[in-house]
Amino acid sequence: MKEQSLQQKVTEILATADVKINGPDPWDLQVHNDGFYKRVLTQGTLGLGESYMDGWWDCERIDEFAYKVIRADLYRQAKFGWKTVVQMLLAKVLNMQAKGKAARNAQRHYDIGNKLYKLMLDKHMAYSCGYWKGAENLDQAQANKLDLICRKIRIQPGQRVLDIGCGWGSFAKFAAEHYGAEVVGVTVSKEQAALGREMCKGLPVEIRLQDYRDVNETFDHVVSVGMVEHVGYRNHRAFMKTAARCLKDDGLFLLHTIGHPFSKTSADPFTDTYIFPNCLIPSLKQLSAAMEHVFVLEDLHNFGPYYDPTLMAWFQNFDQNWDQLKGDYDERFYRMWKYYLLSSAGSFRARNNQLWQMVLSKKGILGGYESVR
Repeated sequence: MKEQSLQQKVTEILATADVKINGPDPWDLQVHNDGFYKRVLTQGTLGLGESYMDGWWDCERIDEFAYKVIRADLYRQAKFGWKTVVQMLLAKVLNMQAKGKAARNAQRHYDIGNKLYKLMLDKHMAYSCGYWKGAENLDQAQANKLDLICRKIRIQPGQRVLDIGCGWGSFAKFAAEHYGAEVVGVTVSKEQAALGREMCKGLPVEIRLQDYRDVNETFDHVVSVGMVEHVGYRNHRAFMKTAARCLKDDGLFLLHTIGHPFSKTSADPFTDTYIFPNCLIPSLKQLSAAMEHVFVLEDLHNFGPYYDPTLMAWFQNFDQNWDQLKGDYDERFYRMWKYYLLSSAGSFRARNNQLWQMVLSKKGILGGYESVR
């Protein structure tokens, strides 16, 4: 197909989402390289993201562009290049989140430098959706989220809590300081473990460099915030059984995860290649199947729209602090990270992705569970 025909096809597709090529609106694409049209038509979302990283196009408001094309279901028309097809087939055949691979997957995202995350995140170093009800800034939204988790699982002073995928220890530190809890956090990221131990120094908190599948202790409660997305659908059952094994019979398990409205077995090609290797956003069907005969669902809370302002705040911090970071990362990384944060914000704005908090019990709470909001 000739270059002009390719451009016309892309123009027609984008028009259904009110997006123009070289148009005047902030969500319109400014194309600098005519190779963009073939690349995006043959490689789909991977070609779209990579061509932005390569400077082939720009957009004043990537978040609004992403919101419009996702809301118009244009991503369903995206084709996949051969590399993406191979990855999708491998995801069906292989366990991409097996023990030997989990640490390597984490290192490619979480071990790229604590300085980046210190400058991008809030003071608690919480790398998950904030709870913006009544909040005026990111710090408040994240404190609200951490407090919400503590209230949902009814933490009492002196109780032991397991945090599966503890990150830099934001929940562990908060629960210990504000609720008198003793927390064991596990992560497979060396960088997270090192900084988490520093942040929680002097508190009844233990941050371990350990795979969640190797924990064999009993706790009053279990939490997992933004971790199950890295578990993979082949391991959901093992994840649930591990949480149940570590939870007392009368305890509560809070699962906080990004959610997808339908089941998939492989991730978005761009995200999988550049941001979260071998991650997979679960569906309710996948999670509910994994918890059969293991957990009772006491409460399901969707506050997905709050991820939009969270991601926009992260981007603002990242962008404003780029001068402090550009000595460690190149311009292509800046464009990649910008595209990741803003396109993700647009996806949550379009309600394509959700954010679920589930409260689970092993045998059901006698008399019922009163929801906390």
